[in-house]
Amino acid sequence: MHYAIKTVHQLRPILQGFRKSRGMTQAVMAEHLGVTQQTYAELEANPAAASVERLLRVLRVLGVELVLSQAEAGASAQPAPARPAAKAKAPAGKTAPARSGPGRRPREDW
Repeated sequence: MHYAIKTVHQLRPILQGFRKSRGMTQAVMAEHLGVTQQTYAELEANPAAASVERLLRVLRVLGVELVLSQAEAGASAQPAPARPAAKAKAPAGKTAPARSGPGRRPREDW
């Protein structure tokens, strides 16, 4: 079956559907990916924040193939949304302090 994905918001239900159709829990997915269940749950809840590399790893575990195709002639292509304004850079020689605090966990490298 083919699914046309036009926005990142469509990824969440599609990822959940493929995972559930294979009878896999988030914990099982996390085990296959080598991450915690919480980390996988965060990716599944907000796949738009994940890198393409991570999404491709998830798709491989699910046995899903990513196929790109050109839209039919006459299909309306929507322009990409405007990018947010860039943040001002710190003056030369000065760097912003590293964010840390209670409740912040180190990022998992997967």
